[in-house]
Amino acid sequence: MKEIHLKAPRGWINDPNGFIYYNGEYHLFYQNFPYAPRWGRMHWGHAVSSDLMNWKHLDIALFPTKTDDRDGCFSGSAIEKDGAMHLVYTGVRYDVPDPENTNCCLDDKFTAAQLHISSEDGFSFDNFRGKTTVIPPITDTEIGDKNHTRDPKIWRGGDGNYYVVLGSTVNNQGRLLFYKSADLAHWDYVNYATAEGYGWMWECPDYFRVDGSDVLIFSPMGTKDGNQAVCTLVDFDEQSCSMKIGSEFQFLDYGLDLYAPQSTTDKEGRRIVVAWLRMPEPMDNNSIGMFSIPRVCEVKDGHIFFRPHPDIRAKFTRKATSPSGIYMVKASLAEGEQLDIGGYIIRREQGRIIADRTAVIRNHEELRNIFETPVLSGNAEIEAYVDGNMIEFFVNGGEYVITNAVYDLSDKVIGNAELYVMDDTEE
Repeated sequence: MKEIHLKAPRGWINDPNGFIYYNGEYHLFYQNFPYAPRWGRMHWGHAVSSDLMNWKHLDIALFPTKTDDRDGCFSGSAIEKDGAMHLVYTGVRYDVPDPENTNCCLDDKFTAAQLHISSEDGFSFDNFRGKTTVIPPITDTEIGDKNHTRDPKIWRGGDGNYYVVLGSTVNNQGRLLFYKSADLAHWDYVNYATAEGYGWMWECPDYFRVDGSDVLIFSPMGTKDGNQAVCTLVDFDEQSCSMKIGSEFQFLDYGLDLYAPQSTTDKEGRRIVVAWLRMPEPMDNNSIGMFSIPRVCEVKDGHIFFRPHPDIRAKFTRKATSPSGIYMVKASLAEGEQLDIGGYIIRREQGRIIADRTAVIRNHEELRNIFETPVLSGNAEIEAYVDGNMIEFFVNGGEYVITNAVYDLSDKVIGNAELYVMDDTEE
């Protein structure tokens, strides 16, 4: 059976890394602690797929070996150059390891550097001889922070040079750092960008152009909504690496469970995004962590849309009379109507879409369990994808999305809806 969500093969996963279409396959690396379903000294897991649905897990791609990454290979990204795959990532070394659990450090204090490694085939990485530190720990406190500077996202500019954006912080204010390179080996700091009052640290930044617009996605820490993934339209000048960031942000996902998104282009050149589903407890296989459906990012009338990837959506062609395995639910909600998907409630109220997972979250009272979109511009067409521990539903073709971790869904769908299963699924 096809899987539309990549799941943890074992242990813990978080941020997607190195997402790239390379030599006819999608490669998705990810933060991985393979020894237990909890955060620890980070490795890079690795999976490949030809169609974004059938994923094959491979051996660990990156693991700590050098002074600058001895305590973890944190997040990063991938690019192709001269036929080889190049990865740029954050390596960390703990200032003071926790004596009771040396996979963690005390007081969140560590030193971060940016490293490079390459592979001629995208599968074999020499962790012992192939790593090079390309951006050393930051020492100028006016530029960034030696601890909290991480998550390089790389792209090739229109001038043929390579660019990296990093998340950082100065004076308790999140910011972006831009670096430039002609060869991926030698990097120069160029500029920074920030926006006042929006979190103390900006993780996992991602910049790209789509539909003639400059889009920035990042995950600010310490906002009034906690640590959340957001996106916004910006103005970016490549030559100077100056970025104008306004004050209008939208959530990547209004379920507030998704974090650390990363984008790439698919084989058709569409900009697609995946993100990590934060889960409060392990799944039945004692692993923890899933990734969202790859979503196509588009900009229309100044609003950023995230639509389910058409190759995945096209697989849900068979109508079903009852839920089975992974399934899709389609419904149109008028004001006051609701849909019950196995105990997960979606309703329309005062022009918004409200999601309530209270009945399917195993009594995690400390979690937020009711979520809502902004007021809709028109209709409320719902397309929900249901996969055991994850529900993600798209409102009006991706105008807004709500994704949540769930547990113990029932096998009933109540409401005026149509059910679909994948074309190779047995009812």
